[in-house]
Amino acid sequence: MNFAFSKLNYILLAVGFAIIVLGFILMTGGSTTEEAFNPDIFSTRRIVVGPMISLFGFIFTIFAILYKRPAKKEEQAGNSLDATAASATDETA
Repeated sequence: MNFAFSKLNYILLAVGFAIIVLGFILMTGGSTTEEAFNPDIFSTRRIVVGPMISLFGFIFTIFAILYKRPAKKEEQAGNSLDATAASATDETA
């Protein structure tokens, strides 16, 4: 059976989702309350690094969905021989 995704696609998808989760974890932290101001809400890790890692994870996930392994040389040669043989039998019939 031919499935839409190979084993490698699923592994790449899992890695992509892990990168996205890592980016969201980097964006978490304490918040500012009415009683105290927390300047950490404007840290570079939370407003630059975390979103960039998440964006990379989303792009990597798109790549994982679209990735298709190149066919091996043996399979390509076999497919062209099969096509040649099929066309030869069609011509004789």
